Amino acid sequence: MAEKRNIFLVGPMGAGKSTIGRHLADMLHLDFYDSDQEIERRTGADIAWVFDLEGEEGFRVREENVIQDLTELQGIVLATGGGSVISKETRNRLSARGIVVYLETPIEKQVARTQRDKKRPLLQTEEEPKEVLERLAAERNPLYTEIADFTVRTDEQSARNVANQIIEQLGF
Repeated sequence: MAEKRNIFLVGPMGAGKSTIGRHLADMLHLDFYDSDQEIERRTGADIAWVFDLEGEEGFRVREENVIQDLTELQGIVLATGGGSVISKETRNRLSARGIVVYLETPIEKQVARTQRDKKRPLLQTEEEPKEVLERLAAERNPLYTEIADFTVRTDEQSARNVANQIIEQLGF
């Protein structure tokens, strides 16, 4: 890769953005970042705590700032939070500063992949996880599609296979 390009992974929770992103970064010899992990590193607290203290709105401000900083780097793979695309500024930054890959995943897979994960504040409600994920999909899937350079389905594939598909699509 002569020129350092950024690859930004977007998609819903449970799509495998972090796992696939790590494989992709290793395979392409790029640095890997996860926006949620970066927020936790900068705040010294986990995402659930930030949500509890600042609410979703406060978390989104932090997320927007972290993504602004990370997208200014060169030669990275970035796994974004599922809701990061809510911000128009973030969508614009992702589109302008790298190749955006939408990791599309069916609701059933999201439910299966997130059912034991207690670190997802939006799923820690009285509402059934499937209903939450369906509502979020209705709001966010059009935004993922809007900014994606291409889409890869992650449902029945290993993270390594998805990373290979992305590399093929990129023409590397």
